[in-house]
Amino acid sequence: MKVLVIGGGGREHALVLSLSLSEHVDEIFCCPGNPGISQIAHCAAIQVDEFEKLAEFATNQKIDLTVVGPDDPLSMGIVDYFQERGLRIFGPTRDASKLEWSKYFAKEFMLRRGIPTAKYAAFDKREHAIAYAYSRKLPLVIKADGLARGKGVAVVNSHDGAIGAINACFDGKFGDAGKLVIIEDFLPGTEASIFAICDGENYALLPTAQDYKRLLDDNKGPNTGGMGARSPNPLVDAELMKKVEERIIKPTLLGMKEEGKPYKGFLYVGIMIDSKRDPYVVEFNSRMGDPETQVVLPLLECDLFEVLWQAAEGNLGFFKGVLPSAEVSGDGAAVCVILASQGYPEKIATGMPIRFKVGLYLGQQSQLIDQSGDLNPNDAKVLLFHAGTKLDQQRNLITAGGRVLCVTALAATQEEAHKAAYKAVSKIDFAGKQNRNDIGL
Repeated sequence: MKVLVIGGGGREHALVLSLSLSEHVDEIFCCPGNPGISQIAHCAAIQVDEFEKLAEFATNQKIDLTVVGPDDPLSMGIVDYFQERGLRIFGPTRDASKLEWSKYFAKEFMLRRGIPTAKYAAFDKREHAIAYAYSRKLPLVIKADGLARGKGVAVVNSHDGAIGAINACFDGKFGDAGKLVIIEDFLPGTEASIFAICDGENYALLPTAQDYKRLLDDNKGPNTGGMGARSPNPLVDAELMKKVEERIIKPTLLGMKEEGKPYKGFLYVGIMIDSKRDPYVVEFNSRMGDPETQVVLPLLECDLFEVLWQAAEGNLGFFKGVLPSAEVSGDGAAVCVILASQGYPEKIATGMPIRFKVGLYLGQQSQLIDQSGDLNPNDAKVLLFHAGTKLDQQRNLITAGGRVLCVTALAATQEEAHKAAYKAVSKIDFAGKQNRNDIGL
């Protein structure tokens, strides 16, 4: 089989690596890819919104399955475009992915279907939003309705903070995504990330994860696209997962099917676990999370390609809900640490040379560094996923985005994975590098 992955970040690097290990996959392609992905896949410089070129590429290369990584092309209808041309693709249609690209739609859908979530109101006028914010108990959560790359959410503890977040949306900080503003009551508790592969009716669960959204240690600082992750999430046990399935995943798939938007693709459910250990939906994503993908997929023991193929064909029923994974057997943990550029998540500095100290083992997919050494404490394995990198004219690796590299360590326990990840982090350097130090603790 030939597989095409669309995207060029850390999530797509993890997808490409997992798919490349399948015994069914002979060749793997990625558009546009990145320097890390290019070590294990054929990369073509086609952007994720160039649907005509992507479809032509898939046709010419005789691609058997296309897998979509990021949210933007899904919201623009890439799945519909490919399907109209008879090309097999895994991901939700534009209508189905509305669960992510319109928070208003998602909240209304959950109300219709009795899916637990925070009380909210939506506003298209600034003065109405501000008046509502003054009427509610603090803290509040202010969200841009549309896609904002994980940065359109603000948790505010004062009315001045609420006004600032509301003004940021209506003043165009998030473009068209902020034309409609969602104001939610704050849900106290602990967050968890739940992932499922769906075929429109059936689903199979992936390992759980915890995402670290805030820029600084101890969950301080601004929200980001994610500064790290760990898997499995130690707070999600079998009892809680059953609640998530019965109260959230099953009614979501049934509701989308009954409303004419059958959901086929990766489904991310960000939940808040309250003091009674009941789950509430914080948000839906219509794709895998980033950087959660970089800790979830390396723990899988099954053939990812086979599962995605069956899901694309609508045949997930035989997996009986759970995929073989390290989480299910209770053995293994993963910790991912993001190395970000100076200024992230606001204005960033790029073009900084990335230096690797001798002695760092980063797995088979990276030939850009010295692999003479080996980092293997307690049999930990360390993988490097490229998120925002490129090669300069001299073919030196330089920074090219807000989140630059994802250092993922796999070990028997999260404590060991944490130690291995940060040992690797200490061996990578670039001007302005910033990272959290508490991922996995």
